[in-house]
Amino acid sequence: MKLAHALLHALKDYGAREIFGIPGDFALPFFREIERTAILPLTTLSHEPAVGFAADAAARYRSSLSVAAVTYGAGGLNMINAVAQAYAEKSPVVIVSGAPGAAEGLSGLALHHQVKHLGSQYLIYQEVTCAQAVLNDAATAPSEIARVLKAARELSRPVYIEFPRDMVDAEVGPVPAYVETPFDAEAANAAAAEILSRLGAAKNPALLLCVEVRRYGLEAKVAELSKKLAIPTATTFMARGILAGTDAPLIGSYLGLAGDEHIRDVIENADTLLMLGVIMCDTNFGVSETLIDKRRSILAFDRAVRFGHHVYPDIPLAALVDALLQQAKPLGRATRTYKPNLPSKMPHDDAVIRPTDIAACVNDLSARTKVRMPIASDMGDCLFTAMDIAYTELVAPAYYATMGPGVPMGIGIATASGRRPLILVGDGAFQMTGWELGNCRRLGLKPIVLLFNNSAWGMLKVFQGDTRYNDLDDWKFADMAVSLGGKGVRVATRKALAAALDTAYADESAWHLIEIIIPRDEYSRTLSQFVGAVKKRSVLGKG
Repeated sequence: MKLAHALLHALKDYGAREIFGIPGDFALPFFREIERTAILPLTTLSHEPAVGFAADAAARYRSSLSVAAVTYGAGGLNMINAVAQAYAEKSPVVIVSGAPGAAEGLSGLALHHQVKHLGSQYLIYQEVTCAQAVLNDAATAPSEIARVLKAARELSRPVYIEFPRDMVDAEVGPVPAYVETPFDAEAANAAAAEILSRLGAAKNPALLLCVEVRRYGLEAKVAELSKKLAIPTATTFMARGILAGTDAPLIGSYLGLAGDEHIRDVIENADTLLMLGVIMCDTNFGVSETLIDKRRSILAFDRAVRFGHHVYPDIPLAALVDALLQQAKPLGRATRTYKPNLPSKMPHDDAVIRPTDIAACVNDLSARTKVRMPIASDMGDCLFTAMDIAYTELVAPAYYATMGPGVPMGIGIATASGRRPLILVGDGAFQMTGWELGNCRRLGLKPIVLLFNNSAWGMLKVFQGDTRYNDLDDWKFADMAVSLGGKGVRVATRKALAAALDTAYADESAWHLIEIIIPRDEYSRTLSQFVGAVKKRSVLGKG
């Protein structure tokens, strides 16, 4: 079969369900085969960063591979930031980049889109992917595809496939099927036994969950484990939204000094803390006065289980969770049942809108309709406001913290799930990628967008309030919605916000943009607390 067909079938067999992309001359032969074969549906967007963000969101939401297809150089290099986010936050995006054919590199002339040399893009992608391949040999291409896709699936990180355009029609054999990398089951059982022994001896054990639980599709099993152990369970900031819809004894999300004192007490004072799939980064732990004590914690992450300096290597998280479920017995510990104090019952009056009002308004809608929409949030106060919204699926750049993912990640969720998402985005981030909403009418997508407009890069102003360069002009975004195929409204009072959200929810004829005018110096309680804690540890807080 054609190499392009072999690749497309392999992508589907390894778990991908869609391709996001933007064509370019070096990628046109591959895009032609994507469309002709319809093996995987193709969603085209307007700018390569959005392609990467959308594929990242689809992979996160569905716990499987997703594909970002671009052209060489100007396309592939334009997507680096989005792929870097996927690498940092462990999302298995498969990048397929068109490339010059073998003969084209022999002309003696530099090719358009070329940087230093023809291999520059490959070398750059080595820094933001966990495996790479160039499909320039028909004999080895199938095994190379299998090697790279296996790495994406097992390591849950991006991989890079460079596809020379003169190889698209090359005849090849089928790509080998996925075979799981062997692991030592006895070691997994031994690690589980040691974990359960330590939890059983603890007076105040706790369970902390992060992104690998979602990436490997383990939420149902981990919820069962949490109930079976009957110990308090929290998520990290990065993993807000996992276990949504389960009846696990979930007490909320741990945010250190920026979060709830009860959750802080449970996590920081646990005498044995089991961390499943937790990324040890500053946004998860950097705002805590009490650093996690490795002597009292157990970390299962990146195919290893760590008890302080004692390590069980090469144990997949799924294998460990299975072993824990087989051996676990109730520990007889109180679950410390707790109901977070989320804002609700927003007054419908003429008062100005504050971020907490937005959370309350969304919570009120969810309570009335009994529906919790999945959320895609950009970085900034919109994400910290999301921490006050009733627990639901959430994708956001909570660790990598780049601006611009919100709208394209919402498109990715809608494409992967078939559900109508809620997108939270600030005016600064919307200026970057908000225009991707112009593709929604063509794609049949109808998200509701809550645009936080304070005419500033608000989170940066919290760090440095005495500057002018963080101020933005008022672009009147709602006026642009109709020309982009949606409906827009600008609101400045709580009464108008409630009416606009009710109207948007009831109307599924188009996507809706609610531009929310927020006073420039108003921030969510969580952001204010978060920045205050970070300033204590950062040069940003000096001078």
